[in-house]
Amino acid sequence: MNFIIIGGDAAGMSAASRAKRTDPNLEVIVLEQTQDVSYSACGMPYNIADPVRPIDDLVVRKAEVFRQKQGIDLRVGYRVEAIDPSRRTVSGTGVDGRPFVLAYDRLLIATGARPAIPDVPGIDSDGVVALKNLDDGRRIKALLRGRNADRVVILGMGYIALEMAEALRSRGIAVSLVKPRPGLLPWMAPELSAVVGEELAANGVVRHDGHRLERIEARGERLRVVGDRLDLTADMVLAAVGVVPNSEMAAAAGLALGPGQAVAVDRGLQTSVPDIYAAGDCADAFHVVTGQRVYIPLALRANRAGWAAADNVCGRRAEVDGVAGTAVFKVFNLEVARTGLTVDEAAAAGFDPVSVAVTTSSRAHAHPGAGKIHVHLVGDRSSGRLLGAQMVGTEGAAHRINAAAVALHARMTVDAFAQTDLSYAPPFGPVWDPLLTAANQLLKKI
Repeated sequence: MNFIIIGGDAAGMSAASRAKRTDPNLEVIVLEQTQDVSYSACGMPYNIADPVRPIDDLVVRKAEVFRQKQGIDLRVGYRVEAIDPSRRTVSGTGVDGRPFVLAYDRLLIATGARPAIPDVPGIDSDGVVALKNLDDGRRIKALLRGRNADRVVILGMGYIALEMAEALRSRGIAVSLVKPRPGLLPWMAPELSAVVGEELAANGVVRHDGHRLERIEARGERLRVVGDRLDLTADMVLAAVGVVPNSEMAAAAGLALGPGQAVAVDRGLQTSVPDIYAAGDCADAFHVVTGQRVYIPLALRANRAGWAAADNVCGRRAEVDGVAGTAVFKVFNLEVARTGLTVDEAAAAGFDPVSVAVTTSSRAHAHPGAGKIHVHLVGDRSSGRLLGAQMVGTEGAAHRINAAAVALHARMTVDAFAQTDLSYAPPFGPVWDPLLTAANQLLKKI
């Protein structure tokens, strides 16, 4: 039996390695259109912050290692262009533009996602970039170096936009953030979003939210970003407005799609077509709080889904519980974290949401080095169930959010969560952990 995998990043290579370990006799073929596999995409903003450090430092394992040590038939420079479920084949263009057709017994689609690009005139100008893969990182570092850039406009205010704002400011580059809707982080509680906004301003990042982008004009090696009440000049424009799943090929093959046009899969990563699986940023998932299908592309899910798909291909039944949307990112001196539902998401899912926001100390009273930590919790008035959490602070938010994520996976009530035995020592937190303080306040509202 052979197992063909389309895509050689997180989900694809996790699946390939797992399948080969489970069944060394299985023929595993990975088709990757770029020259890069198994790299830390999440580390790219931090690498770009260092003008000297090579982007290839982010490569975790090179292609030849998979071939030589694990016996995986990894083919780079192979672009799959069509899937034919009736003939059980994939076809496309290989090295030097040569066409190929390969038959499969089992197939995994791990085609990932691509940056969403605003549809405005001039978006294809030289100097307008996005950041998703290593080639993007190489291009950005070369562009900043070649143009001796001192001013960048970032389109968007999400995770990548804010991480890149910090990276560029660390290099002394002026940064302006632009988005059409007002507000910094629409999914975040206003009290916490305001704290992030203050941190950006304190570090010289200029926000232009509520300004609709109209066009980008090339002016030699500089760019002019024009919009509603907006006229900015930049050496580079970074599009960071989100991602869209690479699911068009799957749809053309007749596979069902889910939220966000991602490939729909069951809990065992099986698509709507027998013997075809999908995993990673191209596929949907089930939310652990609502049980509904969602599209939340994150790294841990991609790797875990790759494992589960491989187990099922090898005859070892595996399912993944789902996702809570747990995410954390750094904005200068702040840790910003979330898990579960926002108030609006909870209401849309049919809950009766109640929320609370508290601000407390990250360490025990009078312990040196303490900072503020802001906690926002969401619960359901009817059932008492914990639905979501958000945290912002100079320390302690990034790992504390995991306690809330575990509570969501366990379907805990706010009352039960408020009774958990969390750790205490003065250098790390007050006796009443900030999460417990927030849970007790939320209980009063419930």
